[in-house]
Amino acid sequence: MEKIIFFCLVIPIFGFVLYLGVTAIMKGFDAKEANRAEKKEDSKEDNINDTEYTFSDQKNLSDEISKLNELRQSGALTEEEFEKAKKKLLND
Repeated sequence: MEKIIFFCLVIPIFGFVLYLGVTAIMKGFDAKEANRAEKKEDSKEDNINDTEYTFSDQKNLSDEISKLNELRQSGALTEEEFEKAKKKLLND
């Protein structure tokens, strides 16, 4: 009789603990998947921002070289000064 009462109490408690454990593990997997998806979206946004920054830099660089070329053509800069300034812009 004591064994029956013992098993009637232990089995439901064991089942409940098992249920809690499985639920916690599943929530962890769901959170991990959500985190991966969020990181993937963030990396896509970062790549887009990096590309926009690069286009902006290229436009500014070409504008600066155009200004230097205008100065060279007007005679304000010599050919050597133009080449030095252009190399400095391209290296920075």
